[in-house]
This record gives sequence, C-alpha cells and structure tokens, in this order.
Amino acid sequence: MKRTFTVVIERDPESGWLIGEVVELPGCYTQAPDVQSLEVNVREAINAYLKTRDPLEPTPEFVGTWRIEVAA
Repeated sequence: MKRTFTVVIERDPESGWLIGEVVELPGCYTQAPDVQSLEVNVREAINAYLKTRDPLEPTPEFVGTWRIEVAA
C-alpha cells in the first residue's frame, strides 16, 4: 500500500541547509544540503518513523497552508 505525505521545506539561515518536515508524522524531519539529498533523507525518515510508531496512534491529516502578511 502506498501513502502520500506532505513535506514542508525550509532553509536554515545559519547553515543554508534545507530542512524537511513531514506534516502528518509529528517529529519526523531531516535535513540536507540540496533538494535531491533531502528527498532521499525524507524517504528514509518516513520509513524509520513508520517502522517504530505505534500502529494504533492516529496520524494528523494535512489540510493546507496559508501565507499571511502582517506589519513587522
């Protein structure tokens, strides 16, 4: 069975590396210097998370994202 996950990618301002967080799997994140490496690392992180999680624990459902502008 295949599942689809949502990954939010941010750039760390200090190292310049990309950080990928899997929205539906709390605490599941990884980092890499480029997008190609990040994809490999995210897939590994997802597989490790799924192998070690409690199968009875519900997973959040991704709903969407917002970009909101506010005065700084």
